Amino acid sequence: MEGNKNASEKKEKLADQIMQNPQVLAALQERLDSVSQTPSSYIETLPKAVKRRINALKQLQEKCAHIEAKFYEEVHELERKYAALYQPLFDKRRVIVKGEVEPTDIECEWHSDGEEEEKLAAGVKNKVTIADKEPSEDDNPKGIPDFWLTIFRNVDMINISLQEYDEPILKHLQDVTVKFSDPGQPMSFTLEFHFDPNDYFTNSILTKSYKMKSEPDSSDPFSFEGPEIIDCDGCTIDWKKGKNVTVKTIKKKQKHKGRGTVRTITKQVPNESFFNFFSPIKVTGEGEELDEEMENSLAADFELGHFFRERIVPRAVLYFTGEAIEDEESFEEGEEGEEEEMEGEEEGEDEEDDSSNPAV
Repeated sequence: MEGNKNASEKKEKLADQIMQNPQVLAALQERLDSVSQTPSSYIETLPKAVKRRINALKQLQEKCAHIEAKFYEEVHELERKYAALYQPLFDKRRVIVKGEVEPTDIECEWHSDGEEEEKLAAGVKNKVTIADKEPSEDDNPKGIPDFWLTIFRNVDMINISLQEYDEPILKHLQDVTVKFSDPGQPMSFTLEFHFDPNDYFTNSILTKSYKMKSEPDSSDPFSFEGPEIIDCDGCTIDWKKGKNVTVKTIKKKQKHKGRGTVRTITKQVPNESFFNFFSPIKVTGEGEELDEEMENSLAADFELGHFFRERIVPRAVLYFTGEAIEDEESFEEGEEGEEEEMEGEEEGEDEEDDSSNPAV
């Protein structure tokens, strides 16, 4: 014990001697300054004349932001122009998906990595003797069944809100299109979901419109990174009786305070559904503050709107086959992707299963 005490005292004396050395203190201070110094603290150390010139550069940067905003307005004009060129191809896609037109042999030619395996499998099949039979609908169904429903299942951003009772409705979805605002009108786009006649609602088209702006914020012009969605509007779904999957009916018992009798009442409450997409959160007052949950919901809604416009509608077949998803996942490899995946797993453990069914 005595030896340990002496050793400790020697260390303390040595530390005191080192800290009294001016050169050691200067080096230590320099190291601390380098660690704690931030860009803003560095700017504060600059001469007044240099700070003045930096302000001039900021004015130039703000002008750059306004020019960039005009650039994106012209990009929106180009999007509108090229949308008209894409549309005939999207129209052809729609009629093939619906089975209204059968593509020619030439139109169906496509080389793939599995082409040789497919040829080999076809050759083996031809050698097998089987009883003659009439081709069934399962062998040659109409169009491409469940085209858009499969896409929605494949895209995590949509699948997260997709419920089992939504799927029979989405089997009737035949097309999703994008319409841009007219020339001279405020920047916006509208998603149109085209449905065949069905037993759930009378609408033939459900719409979701997104309003955009391409203008730097006067209070924070340097945050401008391009057009942003500032608001969105859904549509009224004309549900047929008992078919509204966005609400569910619950029973609740009430006891009379005086007589003590009990009665059972039924009421409708909101229900999880993809079709809540068409009833977005609205900000009623200018400058109204939203709570964190509402802000997150709006941000997710805006992100999904962009994703429909920029990725899903233009590349629908690749999301149907999964090729577009594989391409996106290839960019998520590495340490950052692994960390995000682990965080997602941890969050998933806390989720609760809500198996409530809608009113029927």
